Amino acid sequence: MKSARLIALLTTLLGMFIQSSALADGATSDDRIAVSVDGSTLTGTNGGGGASLGWLHNFDPGSLAGIAVEHQVLADSQWTFGSLNGSKGLGSDTQRYNLYGELHEGGGVDDSHSFRYEIEAAGIVGTFDHKVSAQLEDKRVDVESTHGNLPKAGLAYLWGPHLLTTASYQYSVSGNLGTRIESVRVDVYAAKMTFFAGAALGPASPAILDIETSAVNTGPRVLAPARELHEEYVGLTKPFARWHSELIVSADYLDLSGIARASLTLTYIFHLGG
Repeated sequence: MKSARLIALLTTLLGMFIQSSALADGATSDDRIAVSVDGSTLTGTNGGGGASLGWLHNFDPGSLAGIAVEHQVLADSQWTFGSLNGSKGLGSDTQRYNLYGELHEGGGVDDSHSFRYEIEAAGIVGTFDHKVSAQLEDKRVDVESTHGNLPKAGLAYLWGPHLLTTASYQYSVSGNLGTRIESVRVDVYAAKMTFFAGAALGPASPAILDIETSAVNTGPRVLAPARELHEEYVGLTKPFARWHSELIVSADYLDLSGIARASLTLTYIFHLGG
């Protein structure tokens, strides 16, 4: 039952996609294949890595749906999950709303026991006069012994064609997440590539950062309490018009009260049409 409402939302979005695609006059669809690999270090362990494969389809400029599968290994844990996401844009050019939802379902093994991996989110982003965007989101987390709802509020401002700033706040309201994160991000749009950087601060549950492993827990099935998070990340996106593709490179460092993780992620996206 806990995923029923989000599944209903995604089903509704799919119906809207099909309807808008059928009504679009000469609209061009776009398919993208995303391949991602990552590697990471983690305090007191041999680190880990992972990979994912996803497909994204634009039914029209305002309608998007996608599926993906991902596998991750970190310290003594490994998990695999499938993802389903969708979004639909509504409104005029000067006042536009984007409704979205995502579902991640799977499971894994931590030391000698198995666990479920379930994260669902739904939200809306409103953009006004092409400059100001406001976001409201609710995320449900059920990973190992950690569970709860994590609402999020965000605000973004486009200062011009080359600079976007974003700030957000997340605060858990149920369960045992104990999370309260403030974050900021800056995107710089240059002529041939895009650069981005961000930071986050506040108490956070290891589960929402995908590091609730034996490196954090005192033993199997022991709840890892929220710890103070300090995170910084940087990255870039480089398009390759000749090959109808783009490369995203990102580096992330986080410290969770002495548990440090550094990771590097490479994502290559192939545009198959549109």
